Amino acid sequence: MMQISALKETLSVDEIVVSNPFDASIVGIVPETKADSLNALLDRAKRGAQIARSLPRHERSAILERAAAAVEAYKEEFALLIVREAGKTITQARKEATRCVNTLKLSAEEAKRNAGEIVPFDSYAGSEARQGWYTREPLGLITAITPYNDPLNLVAHKLGPAIAGGNAVLLKPSELTPLSAIKLVDALIESGLPEEVITVAIGGAELGKALVSAKDVRMVSFTGGFATGEAIARNAGIKKLAMDLGGNAPVIVMENSNFDAAVEGCISGAYWAAGQNCIGTQRILVQRPIYEKFKAEFVSQTKRLKTGNPLEANTDVGPMISEKAVVRAAAMVDQAIEAGAKLLFGHTPVGNLYPPTILENVPAACDAWNEEIFAPIVILQPFDELSDAIKLANTPEYSLHAGIFTNDLDAALDAASQIDAGGIMINDSSDYRFDAMPFGGFKYGSMGREGVRFAYEDMTQPKVVCINRLKR
Repeated sequence: MMQISALKETLSVDEIVVSNPFDASIVGIVPETKADSLNALLDRAKRGAQIARSLPRHERSAILERAAAAVEAYKEEFALLIVREAGKTITQARKEATRCVNTLKLSAEEAKRNAGEIVPFDSYAGSEARQGWYTREPLGLITAITPYNDPLNLVAHKLGPAIAGGNAVLLKPSELTPLSAIKLVDALIESGLPEEVITVAIGGAELGKALVSAKDVRMVSFTGGFATGEAIARNAGIKKLAMDLGGNAPVIVMENSNFDAAVEGCISGAYWAAGQNCIGTQRILVQRPIYEKFKAEFVSQTKRLKTGNPLEANTDVGPMISEKAVVRAAAMVDQAIEAGAKLLFGHTPVGNLYPPTILENVPAACDAWNEEIFAPIVILQPFDELSDAIKLANTPEYSLHAGIFTNDLDAALDAASQIDAGGIMINDSSDYRFDAMPFGGFKYGSMGREGVRFAYEDMTQPKVVCINRLKR
């Protein structure tokens, strides 16, 4: 924790205890940065912005490549840390560490391209004597705020493109899971990144408000909840905002689909990371002729999943992040049952372990239908025609991903064109994501796109150079 130690002497700090969500053991203790340390943070970060801007592209790329190699070399250490602080199963944590390697490599590649273009000034009458180009220049200082559910790779999705673009970052990771972020920053510094380029600050809402509203910050990149996103938008002032605020993913299962693949995909999509997944499958819409068969098989496979210690290789579902998260999820299920929904399985939490839970026929007015549950809870709902399923899919006010299982290409393309979502996964779960693709949502609650190239473009700005070749 090199950078944390360096900053601690100059900031107003207390301490935050990071606990294991499975057994409540202490994983680590980090300094909590107070909002009144803003000026010291900004002074350091502004120095970092000048340093970052001066780094040539090949050096940015080399640093990111070396950091990717470092994460690869210590992938098991990163994975174990993710398990201990976030509660992901060891299998899922290893996959997240692997994705982090890929994200850093993609960022290294982006640092060497997408530098601008020639502008054809002579395509406009009267500008024949002019020629020039535009470059992509760093914004300067970016505030990045990341959540607990992907404590390593979502940090990489902020830091990688920012470094590739020549920016400095004020990084505020979740105070519930800051250790993976700190370890990644240390890997970047050990790979040659000047220490001032990333300034880590760990704390609560007041710190976040200070970091977001600072005039010197040119962009806020935030992944998290809707209420926090709205607060950021109110406080940010005039600067760029990029926000991934969650979803409520539907998956449509047509009667002509590959049945086994559909069940398997929906199981994985619903319960990955204990459902704490913004593109996790929340509502499964099944065409009526196969609904009962699908329900029986889905329930049967769900019952075979093991909930428990995330360090054990055969565990399928680990703990949720906190008791507060469990209480919130259980309340949404209780509300749905009281409104007439049928509980098919689950809803028996023990500590922070919330077992996979299945609801059927949830009324449309319930929070479980309209809001992001962010827990291992899934809703089954029959439909008759594809048009009915698309209407059901589109009911929430926000949407990141959706999925459809079908062997009918026309149906797949109809769904892809009519569902309001940032990504439509055909014959795949809603939670498929490749780190190079554009990632973000439609409708309320999403601004901009992640995915390395797209975040890089958000984190840079065009500068035009035009030469008027005057006649002598």
